[in-house]
Amino acid sequence: MEMAHLLVVDDDTRLRELLRRYLVEQGFRVTVAADAEEARAKLAAFAFDLLVLDIMMPGDSGLDLTTELRRASRVPILLLTARGDAEDRIAGLERGADDYLPKPFEPRELVLRIRTILRRVPQEQPAPVREVRLGPLTFDPERRLLRRGQEEVRLTTAEAELLSALARNPGVPMTREELGQQTAGDGSSRTVDVQMTRLRRKIEPDPRFPRYLQTVRGRGYVLRAD
Repeated sequence: MEMAHLLVVDDDTRLRELLRRYLVEQGFRVTVAADAEEARAKLAAFAFDLLVLDIMMPGDSGLDLTTELRRASRVPILLLTARGDAEDRIAGLERGADDYLPKPFEPRELVLRIRTILRRVPQEQPAPVREVRLGPLTFDPERRLLRRGQEEVRLTTAEAELLSALARNPGVPMTREELGQQTAGDGSSRTVDVQMTRLRRKIEPDPRFPRYLQTVRGRGYVLRAD
């Protein structure tokens, strides 16, 4: 359950941000989406331990997305429902949701329900990521060890955590927010940018034109390993 990665899907911008901040404070990694379409994009890019999914959204509803996901995935789903919509709650459970929580709710209750589901539902263990090659360098994400041949290249804790986060998702763009949640420091975008600059000096043949640690305009960073 440590650092479980949650996807929160709700079209209410204020509630979505409040939930993101609160859940991060409670020790979770949190990614957010405003609707089912954005949620599908996040699901294609990342592996999540649990979804917090609002039923009432523009476009495909939370019930539609639950039905779609259950055709191929057992990722736990906690539905957020309007208090009086008993039919939606029943329909959500029938379509494969693990639990539901009527709005409005206490954030503490949401955390308790999330932790209960995570304890109850068996979690698939991802296959460990092998070493990634970056030209003459190799990096072991599990040991957080960067080598040039047999010589170790020294990394700070924050640099090693940042590179590990990217190496576990090679080729997948990650936002500064997502990276900040997984690295040492204050988790700010500025801190992530500073650590990225230092990493590039240690890894890139020419840090001004990065080949491996690339910037994705409007999003964040991506690792392009050999």
